[in-house]
Amino acid sequence: MTNQNTSAFTFDPVAGTSLVTAAQRARESARDDALFHDPLAAALAGPAGTARLDAFGDVPAIPVRTRFFDDAIGGAVGDGGPRQLVIVAAGMDTRAYRLRLPADVTLYELDRPELLAHKERLLGGVAPTCRRTAVGADLAAAGWEEALADAGFRADLPTCWLVEGLTQYLEEPDVLTLLDRISALSAPGSRLLADFVAGAMLAAPETRPVLDLMAKWGSPWRYGTDDPTTLLAERGWRAEVRTFAGVGEALGRPMPGGDEMSGWLVEGVR
Repeated sequence: MTNQNTSAFTFDPVAGTSLVTAAQRARESARDDALFHDPLAAALAGPAGTARLDAFGDVPAIPVRTRFFDDAIGGAVGDGGPRQLVIVAAGMDTRAYRLRLPADVTLYELDRPELLAHKERLLGGVAPTCRRTAVGADLAAAGWEEALADAGFRADLPTCWLVEGLTQYLEEPDVLTLLDRISALSAPGSRLLADFVAGAMLAAPETRPVLDLMAKWGSPWRYGTDDPTTLLAERGWRAEVRTFAGVGEALGRPMPGGDEMSGWLVEGVR
């Protein structure tokens, strides 16, 4: 792997959160009781990601979320499951390299082209275990569906979608539009994996210091929901919803805030 730092690419504030996620995944991977191992995370986080995590402090939701979605993806694309996996706003995600997904699965990483190109430079030719296709597109603009189709994606086939660590940075109309666009591309048998901040958390006085810090860094949390089941049902998904706190407890990683404040981990099926 090449040893380049993140100065080769300028991260906007929201994209920069992917460095914090990578740094937390690297820190988790070094634990004796690690929930997963991501050998590429440290290189992708770089000094910038590590420094930002040090300033922010550990984010216990990231390892819990990562392990939950690792397991959910493995279950979704198992025997008879979708052969297409789309990671929306993929950032520094490395599941194409570390999950040992079936060779006949095509994993599409959807994100800004310059970010994906920077990530590939950092990886320096590390080979994925499945078919990986980088799809450069701006999720906030029209046309990413066409870019995905041009890369080989087929809307008439079942797909597993992953929307991880994204929706809290979007305005509500943008979250709803994104879910509508994903749903329009999802054939019967598709899966939707997503996480959401609890709406109650955005209004709680005790979370104000964290929210103020995120806003200071230019990546404020704008969206949360207390009813992800209805949110997905309105778009044709049958949702199984778990709290971060419940999943964390099952994994031996208690989380602060309890069920009502910890947010949601969602598996939707069409």
